[in-house]
Amino acid sequence: MHDIRTIRENPAAFDAAQSRRGDAPVSSDLLAMDEARRAKIQAAETAQAEANKAAKEVGAAKGRGDEAEFERLRALVADKKAEIARLNDEAKAEDERLTAALAVIPNVLADDVPDGADENDNVEVTRWGEPRNFTFQALEHYDIPAVQPSMDFETAAKMSGSRFVLLSGAVARVHRALAQFMIDVHVDENGLTETNPPVLVRDEAMYGTDKLPKFGGDSYRTEEGMWLIPTSEVPLTYIAAGHVIEENYLPRRYTAHSLCFRSEAGSAGRDTSGMLRQHQFEKVEMVSVTHPDELDAEQKRMLRCAEDLLERLNIPYRTVILCAGDIGFGARRTYDIEAWLPGQNAYREISSVSTTGDFQARRMNARFKPADGGKPQFVHTLNGSGLAVGRCLIAVLENGQQEDGSVTLPAVLHPYLRGKTRITANGELA
Repeated sequence: MHDIRTIRENPAAFDAAQSRRGDAPVSSDLLAMDEARRAKIQAAETAQAEANKAAKEVGAAKGRGDEAEFERLRALVADKKAEIARLNDEAKAEDERLTAALAVIPNVLADDVPDGADENDNVEVTRWGEPRNFTFQALEHYDIPAVQPSMDFETAAKMSGSRFVLLSGAVARVHRALAQFMIDVHVDENGLTETNPPVLVRDEAMYGTDKLPKFGGDSYRTEEGMWLIPTSEVPLTYIAAGHVIEENYLPRRYTAHSLCFRSEAGSAGRDTSGMLRQHQFEKVEMVSVTHPDELDAEQKRMLRCAEDLLERLNIPYRTVILCAGDIGFGARRTYDIEAWLPGQNAYREISSVSTTGDFQARRMNARFKPADGGKPQFVHTLNGSGLAVGRCLIAVLENGQQEDGSVTLPAVLHPYLRGKTRITANGELA
């Protein structure tokens, strides 16, 4: 959510910032709504002052026996009360109209976000690891012999339709081991608080984390009006909603392994094979609630937390900063980490680490109290995948595949698999 006072002070700068995303200027429309709202408020305040003055004079007129003046003033007070009520209702309607307009305008980008139209204009900032030189044709994850017995799309489609998968046996266990490995590192080494949040949330939580009203079509809603979370960013960030946090309590760092649900609206025809793009998936999420002065440093810290996991798994990756035309609605700056998938001969996104500034905090009224006793300020929030478990599974399977159809598993997962080191060509852990 944007602060209308900032737009009022420099509308040209606001329009210029939105134009970087390819959006048309909107400040004139917003300021017209703001002016109408403020005019109604001012008129109500003037009417209230007139009513207060008349109310004081009513008693004096009664005391001196001036019945005509008494009746006139009493009628004036009644008229003013009705006028005030009408003006307050109109001001509220204008305020709701302005709030609704502000709610669908994306965040202002950080200055260092590169210009560009789409993902082709994202800028690589780092690369780690060398893609393996296969002496045979690398397969996509679902075609690897070791994987096929444990990755069933047909049965899942019978149950739920397309974009679902039924994992079993060795692959299901490796999937679980990956999530446990990620959570353990985040909690034991990265200082995040493990959290097990609800996966059903109310409108307020979705709105506060900028998923509503604009992106309701991307998520699933129950008949009772609850939302299945698209990511545990939603409940983890919303922990701070409505609170005034002591400054010395910041930063608050959370992690959760949760189911996530997305309708994938608008993705028809994209990644239809395999489990790269699913309606239901699992993700280990990182969320930080922090002081504004620590925002950029916190994003770099979170990015390293995610990159480090891939390095421990020995998965080559590259990190890119998203350009203005590819960045998400609520983000000021986003880094994507893309894992190397030899079956596709391409780098594919496995984590996004974003800073939203105070964009979400304004929507959910999350503030902190400065240690020096100053006025409460909005906290700043960040979120990042650490990592997407299913996509990480794909990367582990494809990078570890062997010519005989088996899969060699990363050493960091062996303790989670009771010493098992590979999936045999017939789909057994060994």
